[in-house]
Amino acid sequence: MTNRKIFYQKYREHFGSLRQSQVTGLNFLLDKLDASKKFDLASEYAYILATIKHECADKYKPITEYGSKAYLRSKKYYPYIGRGYVQLTWDFNYEKFGKLLKIDLLGNPDLVLEPETSWKILELGMSKGLYTGKKLGDYVNEDKTNYRNARRVINGLDQASLIASYARKFEECIEFS
Repeated sequence: MTNRKIFYQKYREHFGSLRQSQVTGLNFLLDKLDASKKFDLASEYAYILATIKHECADKYKPITEYGSKAYLRSKKYYPYIGRGYVQLTWDFNYEKFGKLLKIDLLGNPDLVLEPETSWKILELGMSKGLYTGKKLGDYVNEDKTNYRNARRVINGLDQASLIASYARKFEECIEFS
């Protein structure tokens, strides 16, 4: 189990103060990580939290891709715009994860905004390589920690160095008790 007192103390040292909504979101995520059968290393926790920090604009809850209605409608993948902890996009991804979770994400894409659903999508996608063919374990495991290249799990190397810097800070926040 993650030592929450140490986590929040070190989080504030690295990233600054938190609003209650962020604490609520982080507590949900830490509960999910602690209960996960797929992730158990501090480095995995760190990379997942860093990805969520980036993809969800520091909110630590599933969000919809930012932009005006006109901008979002201009996307080739509309209405399957970015949603959730990892900004799931494209109809084929909504269909794939909907089938895996046995829910109609194609018919109701906003279900991705439910924290439980969004967590399941993240956990399956990162552990099995369902976004890009790359798994988190390809880059972060007991033998190596390559946070920069771990970005390939989600989105090539887009913002890889920034997210890696977050992951290194998160790793210092994670202590198990």
